[in-house]
Amino acid sequence: HIQNKNIIGIFGDYDVDGATSTAILARYFNHINQPFEFLIPDRIKDGYGPSKKGFDVLISKGSKLIISADCGTSSFDAILHAKNKNIETIVLDHHQADIKLPEATAIVNPNRIDDESKLSYLCAAGVCFMFLVSLNSNLRNKNWFKLNYINEPDILNYLDLVCLGTICDVAPVIGLNRAIIKQGLKVFGKRKNVGLKTLYDNSNIKEQPKTYHLGYLIGPKINAGGRVGKSTFGAELLISDDQENVDFLAKELDYFNEERKKIEFELI
Repeated sequence: HIQNKNIIGIFGDYDVDGATSTAILARYFNHINQPFEFLIPDRIKDGYGPSKKGFDVLISKGSKLIISADCGTSSFDAILHAKNKNIETIVLDHHQADIKLPEATAIVNPNRIDDESKLSYLCAAGVCFMFLVSLNSNLRNKNWFKLNYINEPDILNYLDLVCLGTICDVAPVIGLNRAIIKQGLKVFGKRKNVGLKTLYDNSNIKEQPKTYHLGYLIGPKINAGGRVGKSTFGAELLISDDQENVDFLAKELDYFNEERKKIEFELI
């Protein structure tokens, strides 16, 4: 699909893990000039996971392949619907799988019953990162970057997003996750992602990023879009390099997060 420049659709979940997973894939595709569309469902209107309606939106925008990020392992109907329309699907997920799996082109999930990777503790952002490690290696081996005059992406630069998804999904800090968090905090500190940098500054954090800052200050703002606001805003913020657009999204997410706090306080 990349070699043919087919549009790739990304269907992500509405929490922080889903937003970071979507952003990791989108930023990689942006770097290699790969056309894509993405969709984050509305928590209330659409519910969790891929749906026929959601997939049809991506198909209507020209997607020939749909990647579901942080969801899809149990989405039998939506994936069969896409297959019947000759649209391929790849599932990048970490949720527990049953013995029977949907008829996707590929299901990359360390919690598949037949998986032998011993990486069952990864969140979806971690799975998406490992997927890009493999994809990047394959493109390099095909000499694709040189043939298309594209500088090979340094995917380690996405570890700030992987780190954020790992912390906010409360994944265990063991094995590969420990390395992801340690290195991800360093990348976060370099302030390369415009959206993360803006959220960090708006939170009046004056020190180098720690897990606390990501888990309790940054993550909830991204999550708030999916809870009480616009579900796409979190992923949009993490993908965009346009400072004006990011400033607007960050302001909205701040507002949504304050609304969430008020609702929770009233419930208590």
